[in-house]
Amino acid sequence: MAQPNAEPVEDYDYESLPPNFSLLQNMTAGAFAGIAEHCAMYPIDAIKTRMQIINPTSSTVGSGVIQATYRMASTEGILSLWRGMSSVIVGAGPAHAVYFATYEAVKHVMGGNQAGVHHPLAAATSGACATIASDALMNPFDVIKQRMQIQNSAKMYRSMFDCAKYVYRKEGLAAFYVSYPTTLSMTVPFTALQFLAYESISTSMNPTKKYDPLTHCLAGAVAGGFAAALTTPMDVIKTMLQTRGSATDPELRTVNGFMAGCRLLYQREGARGFFKGVKPRVLTTMPSTAICWSAYEASKAYFIHHNNTNAS
Repeated sequence: MAQPNAEPVEDYDYESLPPNFSLLQNMTAGAFAGIAEHCAMYPIDAIKTRMQIINPTSSTVGSGVIQATYRMASTEGILSLWRGMSSVIVGAGPAHAVYFATYEAVKHVMGGNQAGVHHPLAAATSGACATIASDALMNPFDVIKQRMQIQNSAKMYRSMFDCAKYVYRKEGLAAFYVSYPTTLSMTVPFTALQFLAYESISTSMNPTKKYDPLTHCLAGAVAGGFAAALTTPMDVIKTMLQTRGSATDPELRTVNGFMAGCRLLYQREGARGFFKGVKPRVLTTMPSTAICWSAYEASKAYFIHHNNTNAS
């Protein structure tokens, strides 16, 4: 005899986010995805930060990612590649929880969760709104992370809390947000491009929009790498603004915004300077976005399936 409640368990629409997929579960999935994304590729992110600093004195900056990684590990110790990761762990969870909660809410309002229909505008708008909200929370943690990634930071800061106190005491609260407009100039187009590419690629590969780990992984990687390459110039300026307080160059220390940063960078290094660190940025972003989307989609699928099973 067939069980009357078996059908809804097998036939749930994964992409439509049913009512029993709660806000808390969505935020939990997003937090898990964010921490997994940032921690997995953190050492390459540290190399990218070193490469993007203007007039670096660091002996760890080499001509390539492998050479720079070897130099940094051999001169400062292997653990230096993970210095500052605690700030990412503390900030990435809440920031990505807000990120994915905003993404799903805006996409739902714009009709982007309708099964079998592709909504590129809803995907791009949802991604832009999500990053504005999450970056407001994450920006101070990102400043701390980058300060701890530069050479000789171990002599200045014992921990993320020590770094935060030092920056606040020397530069004030504004130091944690001086890069926020520049961050948004990078992350809003980055996220819009990434979400647009992700939704387009995943819909093309998986028209039924059922949970498919391979699709989410490949679509996330390609979308992330594409968006990262195009937004590298803004990332270079962001790094300049977030690390200016530790610079010895008086002109660099007085840079107070995106346009001022662009002028100084072009004056010092020309057009090529705007793409410093593009290789490690893409190398970091492709697997990290693949991990992020895979972790998020897996968590979302688990919660939806778990809720439907309990309901039956």
